Amino acid sequence: MLARLKTFTLLGIEAMPVDVEVDISPAAMPKTILVGLPEAAVRESTHRVERAIVNSGFTRPQDRVVINLAPGDLPKQAPSFDLPVALGVLAGSGQLALDRLEDYAVVGELALEGITRPVKGALSIAIEAAKDKSLKGLVVPSESAAEAAVVEDLEVIAVDSLSQCVAFFAGEIDVPPVPSGVAEIFEAFSEYEVDFADVRGQESAKRAMTIAAAGRHNLLMIGPPGSGKTMLAKRVPTILPPLVPGESIETTRIYSAVGQLPAKQPLLARRPFRSPHHTISDAGLVGGGSPPAPGEISKAHNGILFLDELPEFNRKTLEVMRQPLEDGVVTISRALRSTTFPADFMLIAAANPCPCGYRSDPRRSCNCTPPQIERYMGKISGPLLDRVDIHIEVPAVPFEELSSRSASSETSETMRETVMRARDVQAERFAGSPIRYNAQMSSRQTRQYCELSDSSKSLLKAGVESLGLSARAHDKILRVARTIADLAGEPSILEEHLAEAIGYRNLDADLWV
Repeated sequence: MLARLKTFTLLGIEAMPVDVEVDISPAAMPKTILVGLPEAAVRESTHRVERAIVNSGFTRPQDRVVINLAPGDLPKQAPSFDLPVALGVLAGSGQLALDRLEDYAVVGELALEGITRPVKGALSIAIEAAKDKSLKGLVVPSESAAEAAVVEDLEVIAVDSLSQCVAFFAGEIDVPPVPSGVAEIFEAFSEYEVDFADVRGQESAKRAMTIAAAGRHNLLMIGPPGSGKTMLAKRVPTILPPLVPGESIETTRIYSAVGQLPAKQPLLARRPFRSPHHTISDAGLVGGGSPPAPGEISKAHNGILFLDELPEFNRKTLEVMRQPLEDGVVTISRALRSTTFPADFMLIAAANPCPCGYRSDPRRSCNCTPPQIERYMGKISGPLLDRVDIHIEVPAVPFEELSSRSASSETSETMRETVMRARDVQAERFAGSPIRYNAQMSSRQTRQYCELSDSSKSLLKAGVESLGLSARAHDKILRVARTIADLAGEPSILEEHLAEAIGYRNLDADLWV
């Protein structure tokens, strides 16, 4: 007897439909054959499924069982085929009617005793299942149900065991669909534990952070150890606009596909903040492996990627970020296929001004020689620096400010309000185009929206020539100046806006020229 079910497999972060076909025919000896390009985790599923069937009180067929996972040229890598294969075996052996199986897709891993275990990528699977109008719903393990239920136009059925799943399909029990609860998730998990009010001093750095957040500009901080660079970076998500549901789903899919969603949180409600160690590999940063998996830049999608101690990173590892910084996506190419992951993030980096770290600290002496400093800062390539819009110096905070009992006047809430006003101006400016922020403007748009007066052009020319900046850096100065004007509520870029933007490139001359 032939049974057919619908399920899904993950390819990167995308879910691909798979048909599970189970054919059971008489044979002299029991034998199970699994075909359809299964990887090791899927090939081993036949043993789990057999024991789960028996331990759930059903009968293992004593015939030849052929299981086909179609299409045959698509690699199948996850153990999420356990539950659909078990149901197919039961249906093919006459222990389960086929009628309701056609209305639902099924995913789930099984334990030997027949209970279900969570699967990776439940959100992507639910999104793809919702596109199939022939499906009424999706059957998933209970631990993955809340994540799948985020897709509101799909009936998500949560099951705890193979026995419960069989009873549902046999019509013996009624399992109500899992409610969505997106609003409750955002209400419970959208608050931040940190605030810019905790930062003492560093008002100029806060100003630069506000500009960077308003225009989604990349930022580099240079300063001695303990000056507050990491503290500042960790608070940037608190001044960015809250995640909207569409952005949240985009980011959650990435974490779901790699099994890194926080416990009991089916949907990300805060912007991600990723801070990888400087020993990270190329594949760990941009993605890779076999099969390709998302890296840190994709996990920072719609959020912040913070690279602390930037010169300590492998130079080759940093260079692979250049294309994703420009395009907002990263493509991992292999012999058989290419996989594209989203990587639209804001880069914040921090570095010491020299190997010992105290070159700019008036309280400590620095014994680093000029050649040592040049070698240290030379680990950061010019092309990568060109892609960083704002360079700022973060000096050590004086004792008087550290010991002050008065709270900072600049809280994350007031800074976020300022940022969102500038974002609203940009949304109106770029309405109808895929561009959302000033930092994303093309060269043509930069010329269109960043017109300068004659005196401003002379100022920009003097700045570019004295700093020896490239054409890309020239455009980035204009985009930063446009953001500063938006924060000031000015329709045109004035000389003071341009002067401030040029000031954020002065470290180019101090450290790299």
